[in-house]
Amino acid sequence: MKSLTEHLWFEVPDRRGFINITPKIEELVHRSGVMEGLCLVNAMHITASVFINDDEPGLHHDYELWLEKLAPHAPTTAYRHNRTGEDNADAHLKRQVMGREVVAAITKGKLDFGPWEQIFYGEFDGRRRKRVLVKIIGE
Repeated sequence: MKSLTEHLWFEVPDRRGFINITPKIEELVHRSGVMEGLCLVNAMHITASVFINDDEPGLHHDYELWLEKLAPHAPTTAYRHNRTGEDNADAHLKRQVMGREVVAAITKGKLDFGPWEQIFYGEFDGRRRKRVLVKIIGE
């Protein structure tokens, strides 16, 4: 069995943002030499997410509005977690909704996606360095 483990680092300058990381994941799949297997992509921070969806700006805008309605950043005093001195309780909730990781199949050496599927890093409490684990296993 072959395997590859890599860490990707991100520092989003704003509080929130979405980054299409599909090209980087495809590059790692190619480098791994795995023809048939699985690729795990995992956000290694509790206020960031990895998810699969369409790379369409309108959808990303809709996510932003929807997530802010579900877990508004302000007022920060509304969250018990923020009594610890943080102001990111909303980011923890947004991450819970968007998910921690994705697993994608690798078939014939490529990510086996449906139409329009792409992998994204979602940031909900940016302005600091965070990492994503990529683990590829297979034959």
